[in-house]
Amino acid sequence: MKFFADTSDIDEIKALIPTGLLDGVTTNPSIIAKSGREFLPLIKEITEIVSGPVSAEVAATDYETMRKEAEVLRKIADNVAVKVPLTPDGLRVCKELSDDGTMVNVTLCFSAGQAILAAKAGATFISPFIGRLDDLSQQGLDLISDICRIYDNYPQFDTEVLVASVRNPMHIIESAKMGAHVMTAPPKVINQLFNHPLTESGLAAFVKDWEKTGQSIL
Repeated sequence: MKFFADTSDIDEIKALIPTGLLDGVTTNPSIIAKSGREFLPLIKEITEIVSGPVSAEVAATDYETMRKEAEVLRKIADNVAVKVPLTPDGLRVCKELSDDGTMVNVTLCFSAGQAILAAKAGATFISPFIGRLDDLSQQGLDLISDICRIYDNYPQFDTEVLVASVRNPMHIIESAKMGAHVMTAPPKVINQLFNHPLTESGLAAFVKDWEKTGQSIL
């Protein structure tokens, strides 16, 4: 499973790169608004430090304006994935961009039927929002299972399942068990995967026992 960081914080991104845990970055209008940064220069900066896909979302909802915005975004860098909404106009833009060799991330997916449409439009990534489904007392992970099963039935679908709206480590683990290709989460959620009380207590015991030996490796 590939790990994307759902953030526009440059320091958070730089901290993940040396760990080998970062395969790409996703952003959205809400993340950009929280950053307080200018959108285009910020995306440019992220693409310069991240070698994998960097999702940059169009702001418009109509075809003509989305298409113009997509042209601006994809010229920022070769690793930009233009993010479009799962609407008829959004998928029209997706089809044109993907046919032209541009990566496209289709966002705001909440049903398996929508995921089928995105795959047929040539999306590079489909982003099902599982946390938002959980908020409505629905099972977000069930959607991941359904999409993965459907995509597996059709080898001609090249679209990767990008699990989004990830709220906790179990979302990541269960999605990986289902065969999702990618997940995107805030860095704080990614770092929670390190945590286990037995790891912490075991390390403390090893350190204590080593100190008793009075030795030094260096």
